[in-house]
Amino acid sequence: MKAVIIEDENLAADKLARYLHKYDAEILILDKLSSISDAVFWFQNNQDYDVVFMDIQLTDGLSFEIFNQVQIAKPIIFTTAFDEYAIDAFKVNSIDYILKPITFTDVSKAMEKLKKLQRVFSGNEHVQNAVKELKEKKTKDRFLVRLGNHIHSIKTTDISLFYADGRTVYLITKEKRKFILDYKLESLEEVLNSADFYRVNRTFIVNISDIKDVLVYSNSRLKITSAIFNEKEIIVSREKVAAFKQWFEGN
Repeated sequence: MKAVIIEDENLAADKLARYLHKYDAEILILDKLSSISDAVFWFQNNQDYDVVFMDIQLTDGLSFEIFNQVQIAKPIIFTTAFDEYAIDAFKVNSIDYILKPITFTDVSKAMEKLKKLQRVFSGNEHVQNAVKELKEKKTKDRFLVRLGNHIHSIKTTDISLFYADGRTVYLITKEKRKFILDYKLESLEEVLNSADFYRVNRTFIVNISDIKDVLVYSNSRLKITSAIFNEKEIIVSREKVAAFKQWFEGN
């Protein structure tokens, strides 16, 4: 479960994060955001999350303004000290409305409600088919990159691989050109054709057409030799070896 917290009080955000981890230690807090502007920027660049915990009164206005600027298609759980916004809250994918001061019981009940809703929709064959169709339709054919003051459009078929260095993600073309990309690897996985691209570890997403060789490496891992890129070693992580072989064989 991947959660985002939008809260302008640090103590309240930290308290909510503690309650979520107490409820389920496996919950990943992707980010804590304190303003409308920060939230809009975050959602413009991230799609891989499961639930949003959102305060209503933020440093730069009411959080409802976020929905006027970006689309949030995941469940929202509001946490606020005010009850007068409840009707507005349930117009924007809200599944619960928790009044401050929040308690662990409040958070647990909200998470149980979320799980029940997820089970209902995941068990619906029509919904599953619709989600599958949406995923198939949203694979990207091009990516926009900046080079100085210029913007270039790079065809996905011209891309050799993507890799992350810290928080920066790079796109490497088949012509060995390197660009900074405004995506995270997790987001790229959602918009790339899985038949052509595979994330082999936390750092690299490779294109099947640019794999020159695959070698057996230490500790049951694999080492990929790219036809284009040689700045860093590309190692298939141990937990992904079996899935990588299946993907590589399928191509």
